[in-house]
Amino acid sequence: MAEDDRSPEDEFQELLRNLLGGQGGLDPEALQRLSGLGVDPAMLQQMMRQMQGVFASGADGIDWNAAKTQALHLANKDGLSISAGDRQDFDHAFSLATLWLSEATSISDLAAPARALTRGQWVEATLPVWQELAEPVANSIADAMTAAIDAQTPEEMKGIVAGAGRLMRTVGGSLFAAQLGAVIGRLSLEVVSGGDVGIPVMPDGDAAILPQNFADFGRDLEIDEEQLALYLATRELAHARLFRHARWLRLHVISQVTDFARGIHVDMDALEELASRFDPSAPEELKAALESGALLPQRSESQTTALTRLENLLATIEGWVDVVTADATQRLPAADRIAEAVRRRRAVGGPAEQAMGSLVGLELRPRRLREAAAMWRAVTDAVGTEARDSLWDYPDLMPTAEDIDDPAGLVARLQARARGEEPARDAFDDALDALLDEAAAGRDAETSADDGADDGDPGDDAPQDPRPV
Repeated sequence: MAEDDRSPEDEFQELLRNLLGGQGGLDPEALQRLSGLGVDPAMLQQMMRQMQGVFASGADGIDWNAAKTQALHLANKDGLSISAGDRQDFDHAFSLATLWLSEATSISDLAAPARALTRGQWVEATLPVWQELAEPVANSIADAMTAAIDAQTPEEMKGIVAGAGRLMRTVGGSLFAAQLGAVIGRLSLEVVSGGDVGIPVMPDGDAAILPQNFADFGRDLEIDEEQLALYLATRELAHARLFRHARWLRLHVISQVTDFARGIHVDMDALEELASRFDPSAPEELKAALESGALLPQRSESQTTALTRLENLLATIEGWVDVVTADATQRLPAADRIAEAVRRRRAVGGPAEQAMGSLVGLELRPRRLREAAAMWRAVTDAVGTEARDSLWDYPDLMPTAEDIDDPAGLVARLQARARGEEPARDAFDDALDALLDEAAAGRDAETSADDGADDGDPGDDAPQDPRPV
């Protein structure tokens, strides 16, 4: 058949074969155009082979292997090893930090020793959490691709593309996964420790520092590297100890993030408007839209409320870590300067963290960190470390946003509890009592009704006395 005589159906099928079927591939010119999106051509070829494998296997859903491949490609490009000297230096820093922390907190030590990790090892360890956080958004992207192809396909073409909905859903999800991998890979070039991003991305009880990024963090601070290593090791151990002690806390943080992410939906109008004028030879507009989060609509009111709760939770965690680290590192002359550098870094975030915010619509910022740290300082000074740390024993004991606003009220409650006094009643107690009284009244009414039925005339159905008259 001559090329000009091919039907639209033939062209569509050939495109699918070449692109996804493993019987062909993208031509060099197409690869050159797509490389303008910031993806290495070799990596693009590898991703295409992975996608071909997904379609060949008939799998339905998102192929997260693309995210892992892309992240490890970026993380490992500058080397895969850590020198023996660096490992020894950080082993010593973690050993001394462990002793200092034992004086500053009653929360026990970790079960496993802290480690020095390569960037690639950090990616491997944290990818499951990033996947869990991003999956709701990935599903939204994938669903949008399916809806877009269905809405824009003319009726006379629907038979040709029948069955392509699942395929396009997989394409959309896989493209998002690859973009997520690129962001995680860039993030691995910036993070200094396991708890550096503020959320528990490391496995439970794990603490780590990335020596490859340590030098970049301290380059402009003009602070002795030994002091810097001791401070960061102490902070990392404090963060890991907290999440190991309060095992419920990890799920509490992750669930709040995923609850926020589930409310995200792709702006279909923006997606269709961008697609209508997209020029493959000039992909900069698409790249800018993806990186800026332009395809994600404005936050809803419920999302804004969820974000406020999450920011207060992160600030409460980071504030405790700040205070414990400060107490444990009092022997370091530069401790205050390092602490301020860490706070500024968390407040501003790096390029990769900002990209993560655009990707999932959420920036993980403890915006009330200073207020939360002031609350923990007031509690420590008033009741001591043991009573302070006991607030992490159960979820209902953890300080609230109101406690950050009014540390004196929290201190008064803790001091009253230490004296054995009953805590002052609040609106929650009154509402709970009213609910219990209402339930008790309902049970009493049911009991009275049953008793009334038993007291009535037995009538003809009552058993007769068998004794003779």
